[in-house]
Parts: sequence; structure tokens; C-alpha cells
Amino acid sequence: MRLGKNSECRRPSVFDMRFLHVIFEAWYLLMGALLITVAIFTSTVQRLPLTEPVIYLCIGLILGSVGLKVVDFNPVAHPVLFEHLAEIAVVVSLFTVGLKLRLPLKDRLWRIPCRLAFVSMTLTVLLVAVAGVLGLGLSWGAAILLGAILAPTDPVLASGIELKHPHDRSHLRFSLTGEAGLNDGTAFPFVMLGLGLLGLHELGDWGWRWLVVDVGWAIFGGLAIGGGCGFAVGRIVLYLRRKHREALDRDELLTIGLISLSYGGALLCHTYGFLAVFAAGLALRMIEQQGSDKKLPAGETSRDLEVVNVAAPTHPKTAPAQMARAVLGFNEQMERILEVALVLLVGLALTPAFLHLREIAFVLVLFLVIRPLAVAAGLWGTRIGKVDGGLICWFGIRGIGSIYYLMYAVNQGLEPELAQRLISLTLTVVVVSIVAHGITVTPLMSWYKRLRHPG
Repeated sequence: MRLGKNSECRRPSVFDMRFLHVIFEAWYLLMGALLITVAIFTSTVQRLPLTEPVIYLCIGLILGSVGLKVVDFNPVAHPVLFEHLAEIAVVVSLFTVGLKLRLPLKDRLWRIPCRLAFVSMTLTVLLVAVAGVLGLGLSWGAAILLGAILAPTDPVLASGIELKHPHDRSHLRFSLTGEAGLNDGTAFPFVMLGLGLLGLHELGDWGWRWLVVDVGWAIFGGLAIGGGCGFAVGRIVLYLRRKHREALDRDELLTIGLISLSYGGALLCHTYGFLAVFAAGLALRMIEQQGSDKKLPAGETSRDLEVVNVAAPTHPKTAPAQMARAVLGFNEQMERILEVALVLLVGLALTPAFLHLREIAFVLVLFLVIRPLAVAAGLWGTRIGKVDGGLICWFGIRGIGSIYYLMYAVNQGLEPELAQRLISLTLTVVVVSIVAHGITVTPLMSWYKRLRHPG
């Protein structure tokens, strides 16, 4: 949800423009070399006990202020650029997450991600706020804002633990994927609450405006707008493919168009665009799920027919699956490219000045105390096993979503000192999360697979 910016606009100087030109020229070179290297050595990287974001982060740290100081990227100097890059990455990733969640909404498995996204996320905000006030000396407004920034788990960096394909029915993967898709939007009301307590957003008398607009309308309105856009566009495409046999081979345009339509419509209506694009992807997948398999012969699936049928994009039985598959494939490619850019920026932005003992202690409390407590409370009364529950507690990955909320808050006019403090805390959390979770995800998920499928 967009609100008016409080920060003053100024005309960029000649020096600023030259500096930006140098940054972009170096960025093209770095991105090109890195993408080609990753593409060539993909199979080698996948065999390593770490994820690709760890490699991107290390390269950023080496080139940035922590290492060789080849590139000096200061997020305080370029907050709008950083915000919009993170915004695009999260939007694309949330649409992808929605496409991967193929189970019907009435399925009982949805209860766990919903609990994590609402109950656990809310408790995380409150516990981080308490830690921020008592341990970091922040005001309640700043502490709640910090909690909202760090509460969402990340859909961009969670490729190692999210659903591998739409037919993946792993309870653990579905729970973590669904949580990441939902809580990037449900954390927004607490961002607005923190900004309101800092005097940067209107809350209304006794918080009525926050409850009615920022909580009620913005959440449910965003879901309705995104779901409606996804449903309408999906139905139109399937009608053209089934009735008129039009292949509509511009799936990349369909993807970008639906993301832009749902996100822009949600923002114009003052609702949460993140929830809208997630709902749009989910609605598109629900249309595919309802139409793909119900008319197929016993023992056959739309995926089977899609492989052998050259007319799959227009065949009445396979058109839904083909549409969803093509859109998902293009979206995943965009997601990978944006992931490289954003994680590199995080590495470049980190400086030795951010690495204080108090920040490191706070990170440990967040991952080893706050996350497990919040997850345990959210899963209370469910039948999820100890192993699944323990892995959910650990894999609370923080990343690009937190970066977006951070820069969004900075661009609302935070005091420079507070902005620098929140940047230091958030970047430290994100870097530790990328490294710790990136190193442990491969061995832990391999162990989990052997446990569930011995032999």
C-alpha cells in the first residue's frame, strides 16, 4: 500500500548522475559475468552443501566495504533504488509462490501456513518489539517497526525448502512455502503501526483508522483484487485456447501483465499489493487445478498428456496445465535474476560498522528464541510432528522481504539516526540468515528426505 512520501525530493547533481552511470556500467559487467558463471557451473553448485545466494553474498562481501572495497554501495544514499529493486523481486516471487500452491483452499493442510502467517507472525512482531525496547533501547514505535521488518519469512531465498513442483505434497515444504507467500503481506499492517507511532502515518483516534483501513480493508481488499484479476485473466486465456484453439504463446507477457494488473490495482485501491499478486498466482493455479484432471481417463494426468501431445497449449484437456506451467517457468527465471541482483546488493551494502556485538546477540535471540516460540504457539494443537515442527522453527529465512520493508520505512522519512540503526540490524539479520540457512538447508533437507523415505 502506497502512502505519501515525507522525504524531500531534490534535483540530482551532475556528480550524482555520473556516479549512477559508473554504478550501472560496473553492474552490467558484474551481473553478466556472474550469471554466465552460475549457468555454466550450475550442476557443480547444486552438489555443494550450500545454496546459490550464499555464493552471491560472498561475492558482494568481497567486492564491497567488508572486502576489497571495489564497489561502495550505501543504501542510505540510494534508498528509493534499493526499495524498488526489492519490491520487484518480492512481487515476482510471491506470484511464483501462489502458482506453486496447487492444493484446494478447503484442504486441511492450509491451516498450518495460515497459522504461521497470522499467529506466529504477529507473535514475532511483539517479541521482537519487546527485545528491541529492553535489549536495544529502541522506542516502542521503532521496536514495532523493527518487528514488522523482520517478521516475514522470505519467498525469494527459500528455493531450497519451498515446493519443488505443483504436485509436491510435502507437508513441510507446503507449510514453509505458504507461510512465506502470506506473511509478506500480513506484516504490512505492523509496518504502518510502527510508522504511526513514530508520527509518520495517520492511525486515527484510538487506532480506528489503522484497524479499519490498514488491517481490515487493505488485507481483504488486496486478496479480493488479486484473486479476481487472476481468476478473470485465467478464464479468458483458457477460453481462447479451448474454444478458438489460439495458442497465445506470449506467456511472458501474460505473466508480467497479470502481476502488474493485480499489483497496480491493489495499490490504487490502497490495499496490499503483495497479497494481491500472491492471490493472483493462487487463483491462476486454482483454475488450472479445477480444469486439468477432472476429464482425463483413469491413470492419466495432464502432465502425462502434455509431454506427448504437441497440441497441449490448445488441447481442451491440457490447456490449463500448459498455461500454468509456462507462466511458472518464466516467473522462476525472472526470480533467479532478481535474486542475484538483490543478494549482491546486500553484500555490497554491509560494512564493518554494522557488525556490533549487540546486533549479533539480537540475531541469535531472533533465530534461536523468538522464532521457535512464535512457531510453537502458532502450531499449538496441530498434529504436525516434532521433526517437521523443528525444521519449521529453524527455517524462518529472512531476506528480500525484510529489505523491502526496511527501505519502504526509510523512504517515509525516518530520522537519519534511527534509519541507520534499523539498516544495521536488518542487514545483519539478513546476512546471517543467508549464510546459516544456506549452509544447513541441503544437509537438513537431505536428512529429512531419508527419514521420510528410508532406502
